[in-house]
Amino acid sequence: MSTGSPLLAELIDALRCLPGVGAKTAQRMAFHLLERDRPGARRLSERLSAAVERIGNCSRCRTFSETPVCALCASQARDAQLLCIVETPVDQVAIEQATGYRGRYFVLLGRLSPLDGLGPRELGLDLLAARLGEGEVQELIIATNPTVEGEATAHLLAQLAAAAGIRATRLAHGVPLGGELEFIDRGTLAHAFGSRQPLADT
Repeated sequence: MSTGSPLLAELIDALRCLPGVGAKTAQRMAFHLLERDRPGARRLSERLSAAVERIGNCSRCRTFSETPVCALCASQARDAQLLCIVETPVDQVAIEQATGYRGRYFVLLGRLSPLDGLGPRELGLDLLAARLGEGEVQELIIATNPTVEGEATAHLLAQLAAAAGIRATRLAHGVPLGGELEFIDRGTLAHAFGSRQPLADT
């Protein structure tokens, strides 16, 4: 892309590292920051630099943290008997915001994908196995995504739980609340139908 400024071209190219940002969107962002919001650009640059330098991973659950042990792992108010396994820190945030869950977490930072070089070691399953061996956890809540890789990861996690004598549960998947069957995709409907549950007696 020819901009007349090599530095501007580099900025546009750098912005393309963001998910869903193509060449045109990156160009709009760069021009907006330079034309209309240079203070915002400086603040963004400072915060991004600080985050990259200071945010690491919690030694207990592997989520993003500025301290060796994150606030959720350090909190005595959380139920240590419940451990929810998620793929990414954003999944953890989603559960925190949408539910009343008061247990603790373990973040895989991915899912089993041999083609991408993600195996049990990369997902921290050795660390998870050691944590399960401590004897605190009574239920492993598996909240991986309902994809082929997510299901394979869930199966491996269930095996880890069984080896440690811990109850493993899986998030329910299927028909969304308020959804209408005619508008639900075939895969979701098939999964929901195959995983149907008995109704309690009334």
